[in-house]
Amino acid sequence: MTHPRYTDLIAALPSTVPFVGPDEQERDRGAVFRARLGANESLFGPSPKAIDVLKDLGADIWKYGDPTHFDLKSALTRHLGCAMGNIIVGEGIDGLLGNMVRLLISPGDAVVTSDGAYPTFNYHVAGFGGTLHKVTYRDDREDLPALIAKAHEVQAKIIYLANPDNPMGTWLEGSEIESALDSLPEGCILALDEAYIEFAPQSALPNIAFEDPRVLRFRTFSKGYGMAGARIGYAFGAADLIRAFDKIRNHFGVNQAALAMASAAIDDQDWLDQVRDQVRVSKESIAQIAQDNGLSTLPSATNFVAMDCGRDGAFAKAVLDGLMAQGIFVRMPFVAPQNRCIRISTGRPEDMALLAQTLPGALAQARKQAG
Repeated sequence: MTHPRYTDLIAALPSTVPFVGPDEQERDRGAVFRARLGANESLFGPSPKAIDVLKDLGADIWKYGDPTHFDLKSALTRHLGCAMGNIIVGEGIDGLLGNMVRLLISPGDAVVTSDGAYPTFNYHVAGFGGTLHKVTYRDDREDLPALIAKAHEVQAKIIYLANPDNPMGTWLEGSEIESALDSLPEGCILALDEAYIEFAPQSALPNIAFEDPRVLRFRTFSKGYGMAGARIGYAFGAADLIRAFDKIRNHFGVNQAALAMASAAIDDQDWLDQVRDQVRVSKESIAQIAQDNGLSTLPSATNFVAMDCGRDGAFAKAVLDGLMAQGIFVRMPFVAPQNRCIRISTGRPEDMALLAQTLPGALAQARKQAG
C-alpha cells in the first residue's frame, strides 16, 4: 500500500500543537465557558471603526487581499515613523515567527530562548530542524544577559525575547535591551516579541534604529487592538532583512478583511486608549481578588496577570482545574517555578465578578486535595 513519504525531520517530530484552544476544551467538557480568561484575547473588542470597515466590506470579500499590504503599511509608517520597506505584514506574530525561522534556520542551527517562554516559537524551530537551547528565568523575568551568554556558547543564529513577557507579564526596561545589543554574537538576530507592548510603560520600549540589522521586532493586532480572530500582525526591522521575507512568505496569506480592519484600528488610537484604561481597571480587580483570597499577583505590563498561588505547580494546576470545572477558562505557565502561578486575562466587570465568585471554591478544593 502506498503512503506519504515524509521527510526524516517531520517523521521524527511528535504529533503536537503548542496550545489546546478554548473551543476544543468547550467541546470536550460539553459546555461553553462562562468567562474566557485564558487566551489573552481582548474581551473589550476591536475599534468600532474596524467593525464598520468589516461591515462595509460585505460582498467584496470575493477579492484577494493586496499582497503588498500597501494601505496597512502606509498606516503603520505613520504610526511607527519608519519607511514602508522596514515593515512586513503576516498572519499574526505566529506566522511571522515561522517565516523568520524558515529564513534563518537550517537543520542543526542553534536557537536560544527562555525555558517556559512562548511555546509556538519553539514549535517553529523544531519544525525547521533547529536546535533549541534554553535558559531559566530570573526573578520571574527573562534573563537577557544569560540568553546572550548562551548564544555565544552555542553560536546561536536567533535569540527569542518577549518584552513584555508571556506567560509572566513582567518586562525589561528598554535601556536594558539597548545596552545588551553590542553583546550579541556576530550574525545573531534578537527576535523581540512585543505582542503586549501597547500595555507596557513607555520605558519598556527600546530606542533601536529601524535599520539596525541585529533586531527584528514583532507586533500584533490580537491583543490591544482586539482582533485575535483576524490573525494579523507585523514586524519591522532593517530593509534588507524585511525584503528577504518576500522569498518565502505566503503573499496572499493575509485576508482582505483583516487588512482593512487593521488599517482602521491603527488609526483609532483613542479606542486603544479606552482599552488600556479598561485593562488597567481589570488588572486592579484581579489583584484585589487575589488579595481577598490570601494570594498575590506579579506586576504586569500586559493584558493579563500572573496570580501566585503560593505553592508548587501541582497546587496551581488544582486551582486551575477547579476554576475550569466552574466554567472559568484560565491557563498557567508550563515550567517551574513559574508554574506556581495561574495566568488570568483581563476582562469586563461581569467576568471579574465570576472570577471573584469561583476562586474561593477552587482554592478550597485545591487545599483539600493538597492536605
